[in-house]
Amino acid sequence: MSMFCRQCEQAAKGTGCDVMGVCGKSPEVAALLDLLLHGLKGLAIYADKARALDARNTVADMFLIEGLFTTVTNVDFDPVQLAGKLRRCYDLKEQVKALYEGAWREKQGGTPAAITDGPAAWVIADTLEGLVAQGETCGVKSLHSDPDILSSIEIIIYGLKGMAAYANHACILGKTDEEVFAFFHSALAATTDPNKGLMDFVGIAMECGKLNIKVMGMLNEGHVERYGHPVPTKVQLGTRKNKGILVSGHDLRMLEEILKQTEGKGIDIYTHGEMIPAHGYPALKKYPHLYANFGGAWQDQHKEFQSFPGAIIFNTNCIQRPADSYKDRLFTWGEVGWPGVKHIAGWHFDEVINKALECPDLPDAPGKEILTGFGHNAVLGVADKVIEAVKGGAVKHFFLIGGCDGAKSGRNYYTEFAEKVPKDCIILTLACGKYRFNKLEFGDIGGIPRLLDVGQCNDAYSAVQIALALAGAFNCGVNDLPLSFILSWYEQKAHVILLSLLYLGIKDIKLGPMLPAYLSPNVLQFLVSNFNISQIGTVDADLKASLGQ
Repeated sequence: MSMFCRQCEQAAKGTGCDVMGVCGKSPEVAALLDLLLHGLKGLAIYADKARALDARNTVADMFLIEGLFTTVTNVDFDPVQLAGKLRRCYDLKEQVKALYEGAWREKQGGTPAAITDGPAAWVIADTLEGLVAQGETCGVKSLHSDPDILSSIEIIIYGLKGMAAYANHACILGKTDEEVFAFFHSALAATTDPNKGLMDFVGIAMECGKLNIKVMGMLNEGHVERYGHPVPTKVQLGTRKNKGILVSGHDLRMLEEILKQTEGKGIDIYTHGEMIPAHGYPALKKYPHLYANFGGAWQDQHKEFQSFPGAIIFNTNCIQRPADSYKDRLFTWGEVGWPGVKHIAGWHFDEVINKALECPDLPDAPGKEILTGFGHNAVLGVADKVIEAVKGGAVKHFFLIGGCDGAKSGRNYYTEFAEKVPKDCIILTLACGKYRFNKLEFGDIGGIPRLLDVGQCNDAYSAVQIALALAGAFNCGVNDLPLSFILSWYEQKAHVILLSLLYLGIKDIKLGPMLPAYLSPNVLQFLVSNFNISQIGTVDADLKASLGQ
């Protein structure tokens, strides 16, 4: 069995994984994920048609987002779990088909023309082997024969996957939007339209960037309404003698539920990876057993988790093949899955709690503290000081150094870059890329910390708001600010944030360690010509270019 996947930065040989996914997915899992995307396209086609007739299925709307999130890198590796999602996808596709046909008969009379081929006509196989065989026929190379159009279709699909992750978190917090649902349907359906050309898809990709800003705004609103604005907070990096649960991922609502259910039980809650910004939210900070952050970025989990003696649970993407030493105390939740790992469905975490109580105590080993919680509200609250520092010459430049971390070589660039940023410059950071340098000491400028941790990749909205506010304060465009974007990427959430930055017209972005394998030469040239986007080079050269030296 063969496979082909190039949706993440670690694509094998810089071109694509064709034997085994670098992320750990097998050809079998790759085929099932390809089939799920295929099925979601069929669902989107009928949902788009039904919506045009004012007919909607809200369950299918939500499943489309959950399904797309499932196909993001490092989410679901469990063939049995994926088979269940495929059955659900097919059943909902057929329900929405019936909804569309009923709405047509009511509004138009008669019966609409049948769709006899493509994703909308998919009929699900009866066995896991049959599903895998179906998936092998609808991989990425089957989407279009023209390499430039294929590249633009992939850009849209990966953008939708990334936006689905953010939309999923927003929906869990009760934030939904009809325009967003409609775009998911129309854009995913459009990727199957043979009549659309390259510039049609470029336009849809830019629209994806635009809608993603709205989705991230919804997510920010959901977080703030439920937990308050993040405030600058010192986070402990050590451990203390107590039972422990380690929560990895991005979902704050799930963390909140675990905090509630562990109150008074002698269990400390530790964050991991992208969960570290949780410590800055007032409504989460109130729990004294939200104790510390354990470990670094996602790619080091297989080494670090072996020394965490408590229970561990993943609530979003970033899971890796677990070591046997901790697999029996590992759990997944939401869209995450791994074969042989217990999956928690719903919002009751008794099994995780009981496992933590069975495990040994963590050692009493306090560590250093680092700062998080510099969302846009916190930064803009001292905007007058920042603006005065810029006008007075104390602050010469801002660098946004952030994005996804990863295991591939070349990422030490971001550590070196941060270390070499001049002392009269401020570094904004977000997402797990910050683990390359967030334990270093950068000092401050007139009381303003030189390193400002804006939050998760989910909090890219805050970074955008800070940039727009600075541009407004100085009465200029974002591209005219003394601000440089030095970005790292790994998967589809970073991809859609890049689309949002391009939609905003931001130019001169440095991206690395590698450029996406799915960019055809012509599409890459389009991005270079219109946005001057480029791959990172040497730290010294890129730093000089950013500072206009």
